[in-house]
Amino acid sequence: MSSVMPQPDQDMILACTVSRDVQNFDLLIEDMEAVMGEAWGDLGFAEALSFFGQPEAQGMEFIALAMDDADEDNLPLMSEIITQAKARDIKVILIAEDVTPGALHSLLRQGADEFVPYPLPEGELSQAIERIRTPVAVATPAVQPNALQAGAQKDGAVIVVHGLAGGTGSTTLAVNLAWELANVEKAGGPSVCLIDLDLQYGSVSTFLDLPRREIIYEMLADTESLDEEIFGQALLDYEGKMQVLTAPADMLPLDLVTSEDIRRVLDIARNQFDYVVIDMPSTLVQWSEAVLTSAHIYFAMLELDMRSAQNTLRFKRALQSEELPIEKVRYVLNRAPKFTDINAKSRVKRMAESLDISIDLQLPDGGKPITQANDHGMPLAESAPKSPLRKEISKLANSIHSLRDAESAAA
Repeated sequence: MSSVMPQPDQDMILACTVSRDVQNFDLLIEDMEAVMGEAWGDLGFAEALSFFGQPEAQGMEFIALAMDDADEDNLPLMSEIITQAKARDIKVILIAEDVTPGALHSLLRQGADEFVPYPLPEGELSQAIERIRTPVAVATPAVQPNALQAGAQKDGAVIVVHGLAGGTGSTTLAVNLAWELANVEKAGGPSVCLIDLDLQYGSVSTFLDLPRREIIYEMLADTESLDEEIFGQALLDYEGKMQVLTAPADMLPLDLVTSEDIRRVLDIARNQFDYVVIDMPSTLVQWSEAVLTSAHIYFAMLELDMRSAQNTLRFKRALQSEELPIEKVRYVLNRAPKFTDINAKSRVKRMAESLDISIDLQLPDGGKPITQANDHGMPLAESAPKSPLRKEISKLANSIHSLRDAESAAA
């Protein structure tokens, strides 16, 4: 490793770490040596700005800007480092430890190309370097066949699915409801957009066998410049029937985006599509209010167990304390007991009464075919069309569409 300012008589410097003290990031030193060999150097924050103007910087590929919570007072300086690097076509990999989401968001929007948390996950730095070295592919008609129309005003219905506990089937419902809505008519059916807002563990892409792409993060990081063209490029077409906005490729903090960011995304989606189906994270965050306010129907998924009952009670209290429109919430019981199971049916009734809720929809347990369909990346209509769960979701889609048609006719 070359120390401090790289010298002209050394081998060509292709990269530099930029930090207050690189010794605070020993794992970064190890990974840089493993990936770059001797072709890298180390700079302080102030030294980086002066180095950019030297001839040795002309061959630089990237800088690894490393920071922790003690560096947040230097945000203006680090923003300037990113700006100067980007002006010279030098890529920026942001390495952050215990940094607030607001600071992280600010630096990413300033132009940082990649974000890697510290301590560095194994192999993550090398993957980030590989990504910045790979030219960004231009979207082809196979990825986005239909350009969105600027100025469209469809005022689409927003349907949200929120799991109140892990494994309650919220993503299964969101994916299959969106697919059933897209196929609710044999010809000339409604346009549907499926959005995965679980920025950390979203699995819509897995359930539909779609790739996760970096452009999703880029779009969310700068929604102020969001328009129909950018939104259209971020969408993936599924079977020519619906458009899908997957979760980002990397695990991101849920509060990386703000309520205003989410509103901008939903506004464009509603204007472009007849139905917007959203798969939410189970966690309530600041922008959950923006989604609930925009929603026409908000499905809250639960099961017949104590954890779901306790979480439902917490969920209700949270919404009521903030005076949010809780009347939009429709409770859905997944893996509901069979009609002949009288004892379990009475448990469902007692659960609803004790929580003071109405369970508006009960979905049957689909069993192994559901897991197999999700693992194979196919909707139930294609992999298990006779599944009782698929039939109930199809009925729900038809009911929603009929209600939407009735409202349109009345208007």
